[in-house]
Amino acid sequence: VQISDNWPGYSLDLFTYPQHYYGDLEYVLIPHGIIVDRTERLAKDIMQDIGDNDIVVLCVLKGGYKFCADLVEHIKNLSRNSERFISMKVDFVRLKSYHNDQSMQDMQIMGGDDLSKLTGKVSFLCVLLTLFFLFYKDIVGTGRTMKVLLNNIEKYKPKMIKVASLLVKRTSQPDGYRPDYYGFEIPDLFVVGYALDYNEHFRDLNHICVINDHGKTKYRV
Repeated sequence: VQISDNWPGYSLDLFTYPQHYYGDLEYVLIPHGIIVDRTERLAKDIMQDIGDNDIVVLCVLKGGYKFCADLVEHIKNLSRNSERFISMKVDFVRLKSYHNDQSMQDMQIMGGDDLSKLTGKVSFLCVLLTLFFLFYKDIVGTGRTMKVLLNNIEKYKPKMIKVASLLVKRTSQPDGYRPDYYGFEIPDLFVVGYALDYNEHFRDLNHICVINDHGKTKYRV
């Protein structure tokens, strides 16, 4: 699903959201209900593609936990209601590549200590936002974030690696990379909500929204 650059979004007045964020947001980019429906469709597409393989889901924290949990739940529901049973295990890693709304030069990978379970399995990497598409000032996203993580995973020789992302950003200098499965292609905006944070705030916001300058200043560290 592609959201155009001139899409005005939805008025905040049309939705409920935590009162402590009043005045911090521009508009709702993607309502929660649409996120849920699109995630369910991604789960169906994944089920059709993986065959009878067992899978290991590697969730990228913290922003990806909500998307990962909902995607896994949809896959489980589809598995329960079909003749095929899909065995799933979930592990977690955390990437740190931001300070405020700016991408940092160095990226840190934390967690995922027992990745040997990926050997011979179909591995699904679940992220909420593909950070490697971001383009801020003089820092151009070149795919480095995902390449570093994928190179780390490939050491364990999984049978297959697939990347599922809820969002990808459309930038002026894309590197041509696309996840295997993604929900929405969005303009180059700094978005929050649905577990995607700004300095640990807005994780309790169900909708995906565009943060305004007041919100950036208010929660800047």
